Amino acid sequence: MAVRKILVIGGSGFIGTRLVRLLGAGTENRIMVPTRRYERAKHLLVSPVVSVVQADVHDDAVLSQLVAEADVVINLVGILHSRPARGDEPYGADFDRQHVQLPRRIVAACLRHGVPRYLHMSALGADERGPSMYQRSKAAGERAALASGELEVAVFRPSVVFGEGDRFLNLFAALQRSFPVILLGSAGARFQPVYVGDVAQAFARAISLPHIGGNAYELAGPKQYTLRELVRLAGWYAGHDRPIVALPAPLGMLQAWALEHLPGRLMSRDNVASMQVDNVMSGPLAAELELTPAALEEVAPAYLSPYNPQRKFDLFRSNARR
Repeated sequence: MAVRKILVIGGSGFIGTRLVRLLGAGTENRIMVPTRRYERAKHLLVSPVVSVVQADVHDDAVLSQLVAEADVVINLVGILHSRPARGDEPYGADFDRQHVQLPRRIVAACLRHGVPRYLHMSALGADERGPSMYQRSKAAGERAALASGELEVAVFRPSVVFGEGDRFLNLFAALQRSFPVILLGSAGARFQPVYVGDVAQAFARAISLPHIGGNAYELAGPKQYTLRELVRLAGWYAGHDRPIVALPAPLGMLQAWALEHLPGRLMSRDNVASMQVDNVMSGPLAAELELTPAALEEVAPAYLSPYNPQRKFDLFRSNARR
């Protein structure tokens, strides 16, 4: 089999790390990961077929050089927060730059250099008429990714992604270690969480599919949960399950307003708007991906447990202020 040169934009993040390691296990692949800060991607250099390049993918000349060396381009870039939209704009400038303009520029670079295949990360619930800026910008990003009929493009729409190192269940577990009661907005919002390893597998398998042109793949786990149920599970697995008080919608929005002004920005009003729409699949998983998604109950206890050795090490470092 010919060597495949794969460019993974956003490859140093939570999902990207898992995908790069999976792709790096195949000797027929050569993976390049651009990053603005080399230190943030050094953990990927455990495989001889993975290279990390310090680069700004928002620079057209730099992006063009990176894409020119690839057979497949994967874009995993995504953010959860943005500055507000101005006037009648559908989303803020940060969402526009990361979710819309970047895929548009990647597609243009792929066409310029004859790269045949582009895999694009979107999100379940992407909708140009959605209640949140996040959903609207993700839908616009999909349109940008699929705009050219000359390029083989696959779009992936995962529900919220869980796994070791996630900022979802780990956040709920941490909050319950710190507070005696959890005040929870949007407690009835529904999710269908998908394991990070399954998301990585979906991308890896799509690279080898004979045809992907224009396909949009929804990715989710085998079970749906309310947000309240997920918070309760996270606390239980972490050994600190707390009482959960569901907030009415106005208080939930007020809570989000307060949190978006704090360091770390745990929540925003735009996140609350996203949760007005159930984050669940509209049908079955695509058969060609050959996925049997892992259940949250099979995976989460191992990494949320206070007896997990890695968690003990992380707590030690935190207490040592490192």
